[in-house]
Amino acid sequence: MRTDDSEPRPGTDPAQPRPHTGRRRNDDVRRAILAAAMRLLRGGGEAAGPVTVDAIAREAGVGKQTIYRWWPSKGAVLLEALTSHADDVVPETDVGNVRTDLTAFVTASFAGAAANDTAPVLAKLAREAAHDAHLAAMMAEFTEARRNALLALLRRGRDRGELAADADLGLMVDQVFGVLWYRLLVGHTELTPGAATRLAETLVRGNAGNATNAGNAGNARIKGDA
Repeated sequence: MRTDDSEPRPGTDPAQPRPHTGRRRNDDVRRAILAAAMRLLRGGGEAAGPVTVDAIAREAGVGKQTIYRWWPSKGAVLLEALTSHADDVVPETDVGNVRTDLTAFVTASFAGAAANDTAPVLAKLAREAAHDAHLAAMMAEFTEARRNALLALLRRGRDRGELAADADLGLMVDQVFGVLWYRLLVGHTELTPGAATRLAETLVRGNAGNATNAGNAGNARIKGDA
């Protein structure tokens, strides 16, 4: 795969940028590199050996310098690959209801972490991070990004009064990801949709604000009148 811009075609002015083509080409190459990094992390491609910049370049069909043009290190490539994958698997949800949004977030997070092509990657990185300071820093940055996404969701719920003003949002986030990583790494039981729903429901009920309590009371009256 050629990654540099083509030579100017006859009749074109090389001093004038060609609209649309260069950006599209760069985006395509960048996505190819990130996809190659994920394949190698999952054990595909030529990942019988360690995941290196050389291996990523060969897997993506680009030169090593193309990678260093956009990322300062292998860890930076892997971090963006993981983050992009997580953003795709767990898209931002905001329907204006914290119970619905939290349930969707936790369910998608559990499903993404438990997927056959993702669970081994996360488990492998978590184990190796214990002996690799650079990888540990990368994993800390990745998990912080996921925490911030969930914190933003919970803050919206608190601002709407669905969660109590004094709700410990950080602890709620720890509970979500604590369950996820515990089940993923210890493997004593699965990350199921049912567990995600029950966890989200428990967190909302345990930290409910006036708006949520009012909604629950209204639902109870409707059920009682039915």
